[in-house]
Amino acid sequence: MIATVMRIALLSLRRDRVAQALSFVLPIVFFSIFAAIFGGRGGQPTPRVDVAVVDEDRSELSGRLVAALAKEPTLKVRTTRKDEASKTEILLDRETALALVRAGDVPVAVVLPKGLGETGMWFGGGERAKVTLLADPADPIAPQMVNGLLQKVAMTALPDVMMGSGIGAFERFGGPLTPQQRKAVDSWLPELKKRSSGSSADAPGGSEAPSAAGGLVATEVVDVMRDGSQSKGIIAFYAAGMGVMFLLFTCAGAGGALIEEQESGTLERLLSSRLGMSRLLAGKWLYLTALGSVQMTVMFTWGALVFGLPLASHLIGFALVTVVTAAAAASFGLVLAAACRTRAQLGGLSTIVILVMSAIGGSMFPRFLMPEAMQRLGLLTFNGWALDAYLKVFWREAPLLALWPQLAVLVAMTAGFLTITRLLARRWETV
Repeated sequence: MIATVMRIALLSLRRDRVAQALSFVLPIVFFSIFAAIFGGRGGQPTPRVDVAVVDEDRSELSGRLVAALAKEPTLKVRTTRKDEASKTEILLDRETALALVRAGDVPVAVVLPKGLGETGMWFGGGERAKVTLLADPADPIAPQMVNGLLQKVAMTALPDVMMGSGIGAFERFGGPLTPQQRKAVDSWLPELKKRSSGSSADAPGGSEAPSAAGGLVATEVVDVMRDGSQSKGIIAFYAAGMGVMFLLFTCAGAGGALIEEQESGTLERLLSSRLGMSRLLAGKWLYLTALGSVQMTVMFTWGALVFGLPLASHLIGFALVTVVTAAAAASFGLVLAAACRTRAQLGGLSTIVILVMSAIGGSMFPRFLMPEAMQRLGLLTFNGWALDAYLKVFWREAPLLALWPQLAVLVAMTAGFLTITRLLARRWETV
């Protein structure tokens, strides 16, 4: 009897494709996603970091440093911007670089200050110009990586400067060089400068060469966001991430009322009236949109009351993004409901699809900390665009006009999902 019970259960599992996916496919998918995020990248190279470089010094030293950074394989250096008036490329200045970081176009900008070529770089004490790193704390890894690479290229691409710095420090603390020592040094410096003209990536150790202990280049990291933005931004991220994920679950579950109405015969009676399938779906969609808007409002209100999320100062942007997000989630929930034939099938399918979308789209882990390939993959998900819109409102404090790319994609998704739902719903009209 026990064997019979086990055989029946096995047959049931073989017939239930959703149960098979939940048991075997979903765990592997989640394992693969988080293994790709946190490690196990299969020996792939370090992701390249976008960085804006501003040369305010315009000296030989700063020019060589900019050229060395541009040759660094792990950096994507931007030194110019397009002038809309003349349609030409002009060099970046500090204000433009600051705007790029605040807008999220680059996570960090390097500003080489005036006087860098005059004060030089040396180990030890003394006054020297500091290189400023304008950083967005949303990506805490990028400033550290850029700072390390800045020290590395200064040592590998400017060995004559490094040698001169060491000599300067020695003379300050140990006394002047003898004429013979000075002559030997002067004979070496041109050769070192000549060797440094090549790519810094060709230097011993390549991009993995360690940075200078103590820092050959004096730097200061400046948080370009407002005071206290980091904690409030994290709260906004999790409020949006969890809110969007559970919004999808809510809409999928509520959309399942169509299946219950079909099973009970209510749907057939509604369709035999003057209501029609299109109006019925429109009513369901409006209801789910209103329900989702209320759900997100409750989530962010709780964040404002308990965790200090600045909801009141971003109310218009929040309302606009929430309505569009809820409309897209409602249409997606109707697609899932129209594609399934039973409540059990809907529950299993929605769990698989929503969890995978949430993991890739950034609801569980910030997309900007994912590998580049996964960041691009996240743009195929509903979650990715919705979270980007919320972060623009609460983190970057972007103007409403800057939200148009995310809102346009969400509106297009809404229209696409509603079209698919209407096509799938034809099977109910022919019953």
